[in-house]
Amino acid sequence: MHQASPCPDAALPSEGPTMRLQRYLARAGAASRRRSEDLMTAGRVTVNGEVVTELGTKVDVRHDEVCVDGLLVKLGGRPVFLVLNKPTGCLTTMDDPQGRPTVRELVPCAAHPGLFAVGRLDCDTTGLLLFTTDGELAHRLLHPTRHVPKRYVALVDGLLEEKDAQALRTGVLLDDGMTRPAAVELLDRSRHATAAHGAAAVSGQDATLVALTLTEGRKRQVKRMCAAVGHPVLALHRERFGPLELRGVAPGAWRYLDDDEVAALYAAVPSVAQGARCATGEQGVSSLEHL
Repeated sequence: MHQASPCPDAALPSEGPTMRLQRYLARAGAASRRRSEDLMTAGRVTVNGEVVTELGTKVDVRHDEVCVDGLLVKLGGRPVFLVLNKPTGCLTTMDDPQGRPTVRELVPCAAHPGLFAVGRLDCDTTGLLLFTTDGELAHRLLHPTRHVPKRYVALVDGLLEEKDAQALRTGVLLDDGMTRPAAVELLDRSRHATAAHGAAAVSGQDATLVALTLTEGRKRQVKRMCAAVGHPVLALHRERFGPLELRGVAPGAWRYLDDDEVAALYAAVPSVAQGARCATGEQGVSSLEHL
């Protein structure tokens, strides 16, 4: 599999030869800044062979050797991007105290210790889940002002009629306010092969397959919208996230993004400084999405 990034290798920092360790890890593309702090406090970061847990510790970027879980981390490292076809029954978390199955078990965290999911999918929702070590880009992708489109295919209970679809297109009132207009398409179950389609064959009940493209990420939004028009979701699958598609990734499998896909992600949510430097995560990510 091919790992790629459109960003140039980072030069030595302009602020001098020393840098706070969590900033170094973020600048090197090892993790977001908040995730870097978590790695430090967990005792997973060493400097010159010594475990460092104190936040704010400074390193000499020219001479110190920084490792995460024994893997050398250098400035000029590129952020990691991959997509997982999340299966059902799997939690979108990197750690579950109750020992339930998580997405961490499905992606290469050993090779990329700072990897985290961009947003969330419910345990019973399948489909495209983006992972990265670039916290700043992830923050932009999830920020409510960016309106990054996400396409879902839902199997809903009953025969959803055009008037219901039109209500979804216009916006429906939920307990946290009116939803933004959504693109809605009624699908032919006999021709549309998705995880939701498979569930339709098993259900043996009257159901409708519908595609919804949202530009916001409220908690359980697709399920709440469909329930609001009288058609609860039986199965839900995410096909697209912004410019990304799974492209034949089997359930439970993953792949690295190629150069064009990574470039498209940056282009979808440009920052003021984009083009002048590579965006490496220096702030935490709000989990604005949980569908």
